[in-house]
Amino acid sequence: MYIIDHIYINGQFVTPHGTEMFDLLNPSNGQLAGQVRLGDAEDARRAIAAAKAAFPAFSRTTKAQRGAMLQRLHDAVLARADEAAAALVEEYGGPHNTSVARSRYTANMFLDVKQVMDDHAYVKTINKSTVVLEPVGVVGIITPWNSSAWFIANKVATAIAAGCTVVVKPSELSARQNQILAECFHAADLPPGVLNIVNGRGDVVGAELSTHPDITKISFTGSTPVGKHIARLGVDTMKRVTLELGGKSANVILDDADFARAIPMAVAACYMNNGQACIAGSRLLVPSHRLDEVKRLAKMAAEAVVVGDPHDAAVTLGPIVTHQQYERVQHYIRTGIEEGAELVTGGLGKPAGLAAGYFVKPTVFAGVTPSMTIAKEEIFGPVLSIMRYETEEEAIAIANGTPYGLQAYVSSTDLARANRVAHQLVAGRVHINGIHDDLIAPFGGFKQSGIGREFGPYGLDAYLEPKAILGEHAQYQK
Repeated sequence: MYIIDHIYINGQFVTPHGTEMFDLLNPSNGQLAGQVRLGDAEDARRAIAAAKAAFPAFSRTTKAQRGAMLQRLHDAVLARADEAAAALVEEYGGPHNTSVARSRYTANMFLDVKQVMDDHAYVKTINKSTVVLEPVGVVGIITPWNSSAWFIANKVATAIAAGCTVVVKPSELSARQNQILAECFHAADLPPGVLNIVNGRGDVVGAELSTHPDITKISFTGSTPVGKHIARLGVDTMKRVTLELGGKSANVILDDADFARAIPMAVAACYMNNGQACIAGSRLLVPSHRLDEVKRLAKMAAEAVVVGDPHDAAVTLGPIVTHQQYERVQHYIRTGIEEGAELVTGGLGKPAGLAAGYFVKPTVFAGVTPSMTIAKEEIFGPVLSIMRYETEEEAIAIANGTPYGLQAYVSSTDLARANRVAHQLVAGRVHINGIHDDLIAPFGGFKQSGIGREFGPYGLDAYLEPKAILGEHAQYQK
């Protein structure tokens, strides 16, 4: 059993002021794997003070200096990618193959952001004035358990590119992953105080970041209810916020799509990251006259998913992260059955031979209507809801009939038609004919899926404040 009993403040690993020990369970077997000592509000204040002290000098660094830091961060994170992947498998239950790829991708984020920074215009001429984009200040970063290192890396990289100092409050469920990342950050030899990490509970450390007057901006990824709470806490000090929140993404299969390709892709889009993804395509919208075909294809695809020990290279679906989250998913499956949805495959309980861990049967419902709970609420598990429509217009209306708007998917052999539908979907990202990737394009949601954008130049702008310098011969002195 491992013990993590240090946090990272002002360039040093230090013992937290907080004394609470939090148990870390392996989701594949439910056994105690380790413990982490949680920081408290005093630890958060110490980290904020370190970041505040470091900000004046760091905010005046050049692109070249910050670019060198981002390169060193990339190198340090990449050097321990295999160790980080192993921690993801053990601590989160991420399948081995995707965990390795994700850990290497985490390192590459620093280079992606470096390129965005190099191409970004921090000084512009607008009419007769000079507009300077200045770092917003000390940033509080709060990240979830479902892709811990990945979220931390992107937010930290973007803050550094902007010239901001940071305090990170990662999920306590990801303590081993966080420890490895903190050690990588230390190895990258950034100036003390630029980057601080405090393990702790959201209602303690997260609340301190959200209310402290020296935190200028919060960047949060997590659930919509928590995001709303953070925004309320931050309003008294007028914090800038970037909130990447929940989703109930629609996957619209048009009647001319290649169903043999589109339906297995739709199952994969719902089950990605063990079903624990805010961008999961959990609502599958299909034409009524092809419903039977869809059910057959979805059943085949779901039953072909290999569930089990995430160390096994053949496994594509690991366990749910905690027993509490497992029970939450079971609740939604039970509710779907009680409200009259047709259970195509999967259902309640654990897959055969997997009684020890928090494993969920890959589940598909049909006959789901917009009023059903499983069509409205984010489940965060491998549960797909098939919903039928009569016309293209009805499909768009159903897809948009949700308080969320994070991501959507469209499949059609007619690209002009697919694009026409994509433009009508209220979502921050729309994928056409597949699951695509672009970490330079903006990412974030409409409606209750969040405020602001991450990634690329739009993400970088969120860490910068525009200052206009007016008057004769106005210019920026650097």
